[in-house]
Amino acid sequence: MIRGRDGGSDWCMARNELIEERLTHSVIGAFYDVYNTLGYGFLEYLYKNALERELRARGHQVGREVYVIVTYKGEELGRQRIDLIVDERLIVEIKSTQDLHSAATRQIYNYLKATTIEVGLLFHFGPKPNFHRIIRRNPWRDPLDRPDSRSESSE
Repeated sequence: MIRGRDGGSDWCMARNELIEERLTHSVIGAFYDVYNTLGYGFLEYLYKNALERELRARGHQVGREVYVIVTYKGEELGRQRIDLIVDERLIVEIKSTQDLHSAATRQIYNYLKATTIEVGLLFHFGPKPNFHRIIRRNPWRDPLDRPDSRSESSE
């Protein structure tokens, strides 16, 4: 258990609670709605369009093809494009290939390294729907300063 202080009273977080649990649950549900409607075989940009519409219909704020700056020892190397950023707290990457490349999850992890976001979802619109949840704890963020810190824990 992780203990914290909130307005003078103690509260505890169980270790099995997920970072951004409510948000990821909603976004994963949107993924399955899109997959169940469109099925397999479309190009990636069509799945992005449909997922963006579904997320907005669910009340989420969606940034599409957002560029982040990648640095090396304080110097800018270039920009990296992220498929979707949801509610400024979740990175979403979409793949629509027959087979998911083994390096795809590493791509999300690197996106997390380039931002202050701590959770990413990789959605594979393949022959069978599949998703991966990737976590990278941000070492310079204080968990007690997060707006929804009661629903988060270290994984």
